[in-house]
Amino acid sequence: MPYIDSKVTIALSERDKEMLKKELGKIVDDIPGKSEKFLMIGFQDKYSLYFKGQKLDYGAFVEVKLFGGVSEDSLKKVIEDISKLYSEELNIPQNAIYVKFEEVDTWGWNGKTF
Repeated sequence: MPYIDSKVTIALSERDKEMLKKELGKIVDDIPGKSEKFLMIGFQDKYSLYFKGQKLDYGAFVEVKLFGGVSEDSLKKVIEDISKLYSEELNIPQNAIYVKFEEVDTWGWNGKTF
């Protein structure tokens, strides 16, 4: 089960969220063994982000949690695609977009683990 949590400094419209959801689904589908079918996404907009002691007017922190392992090449591609998406669609400079990956060994869903 992939999970993507986006914290952005700007306000997101429902149109923005729908577009990001659709495009993030495509990005996940490109990861071998992962699917949008079980993708969960969260958005936190108007989020205060600071870097080097300075408040970012335009910034994003995106956490991607994936069940099991993923190749280094896949991770690099996902970082590139997410950075491009947030830069082009939300006008957030790529040098203010941070992407964190976490591989998760166990997920709980529907009252069970898998």
